[in-house]
Amino acid sequence: MSAKKEKKEILRIGLVQMTSGEDPAENLKKAVSNVRIAAAKGAKIVSLQELFRTEYFCKTEDAANFDLAEKIPGPSTDALSAVARATKTVIVASLFEKRAKGVYHNTAVVIDADGKILGKYRKMHIPDDPGFYEKFYFVPGDLGFRAFQTRYAKIGVLICWDQWFPEAARLTALHGADILFYPTAIGWKTGAKEEAESYRAAWETVQRSHAIANGVFVATTNRAGREGEFKYWGHSFVADPFGAVLYRAGDGEEIILADIDLAKVEKTRREWPFLRDRRIDAYSPITSRIITQKD
Repeated sequence: MSAKKEKKEILRIGLVQMTSGEDPAENLKKAVSNVRIAAAKGAKIVSLQELFRTEYFCKTEDAANFDLAEKIPGPSTDALSAVARATKTVIVASLFEKRAKGVYHNTAVVIDADGKILGKYRKMHIPDDPGFYEKFYFVPGDLGFRAFQTRYAKIGVLICWDQWFPEAARLTALHGADILFYPTAIGWKTGAKEEAESYRAAWETVQRSHAIANGVFVATTNRAGREGEFKYWGHSFVADPFGAVLYRAGDGEEIILADIDLAKVEKTRREWPFLRDRRIDAYSPITSRIITQKD
């Protein structure tokens, strides 16, 4: 008797790795054009990079930059909803959200293939490091970790600094996400390339580990290009539930297309049943900042 043929559930996803200039309107126009290109090539879900509508303004603390924020729904979601509806494409878009006077978030919007906003994820982990002064601009997210049932797949969205935290990936996967999308803006000061290459390798490795530990696909969209002293390293990638990189971009502008087999989520979790074997009865100390051992 021949072995039963494995069922495949192939879905093409797209990542838009692009440069962003000083004009938000031009950046939005470029993003919409790139979504159309990806959709024309068969992408059903397309992710843009973190804060694609502007240059990465968090390199400095400048109150004038708050003027870059917008409401959600707003002009950007209106434009993206129109192209999502026209191309029947799901779009993941990271925006600088003005929630209220003096209250701003780094927010990812998930727009379904009919153009409707399915929901938002507000960045939970907010860095405050040289060149990444995000605590000056963003209130930490208050919507929790979420998954969204789109027309084509159930997806989760996390943003940049969230990439380093296994708890974020795990909780999003537990909500049922089969793909974790990470819109990102990360790079280095020019002249520090050797150090940055090691950092980039660690950045990719930790995300591939999220794919393995949770049995999900990981799709990371980084920005590219030079903004002042900063060079954003690109290298957007897609990893499967076994951690294998299906596609890795270079450091320039690129529309990444990857065909993923959603059936691999179930297959991998059967072979590596990490979610089954979790000792949830023993994990309560994870909510402590630090643990002092008591014998």
